[in-house]
Amino acid sequence: MKASLLKGPGRLPLGAVLVLALLAAGPALAHGIGGKDAAFVAATTGPDVIPFLYLGAKHMVTGYDHLLFILGVIFFLYRMKDVALYVTLFSVGHSLTLLAGVLGQIAVNPYLVDAVIGLSVAYKAFDNLGGFRTLFGVQPDPRAATFGFGLIHGFGLATKLQALELPPNGLIINMLSFNVGVEIGQMIALTFMLALIMVLRTLPAYRRMCVAANVLLMLAGFVLIGFQLGGLVYGDPA
Repeated sequence: MKASLLKGPGRLPLGAVLVLALLAAGPALAHGIGGKDAAFVAATTGPDVIPFLYLGAKHMVTGYDHLLFILGVIFFLYRMKDVALYVTLFSVGHSLTLLAGVLGQIAVNPYLVDAVIGLSVAYKAFDNLGGFRTLFGVQPDPRAATFGFGLIHGFGLATKLQALELPPNGLIINMLSFNVGVEIGQMIALTFMLALIMVLRTLPAYRRMCVAANVLLMLAGFVLIGFQLGGLVYGDPA
């Protein structure tokens, strides 16, 4: 089915509207930690499980780049065990680098990391459209790609926390709580995305809709790349 998507006409489905809405929100939905949340983190003096759970969930639910990648990953998964496998690979990947980045103080450039996260969105949409097999005659292992990009997404999460003054007292517990919150937020978002996809699959024009949805998803990835590279060059906020 994927290879044939490059040849068919497309219409603007509800899923594509969601992609556009996420992009249009832009900085308003930017998933950095600021305002009262940043002030809370700065004022933390020890373990504080519940607030960090909330911060992790909020960070993921408003992290449109992470959500767009997950949307691309599950777009053509029809069995729940496959959804569970790929989401687990992504979760393990971003959990490892989130914790390693913060607890191990691994510093990476946030603009470059977020640009690669944008690339992951474009990559997955291109893969969904059958681009690799059509143009290069190969099909990269989607499981390895999901895990690999999960590692990059974890560093993206870590950079947002590294920008804050994280007190060392209770840091491990707070970071574990934040990571669990990320997983909770991911499951909430995943539930809504799966429901949306299941509804779209009942429509007669679903196969035609797939082209437009993934083209827009790929466009969203390139927009995110440009936004972050622009911030790297000109210093605009990411």
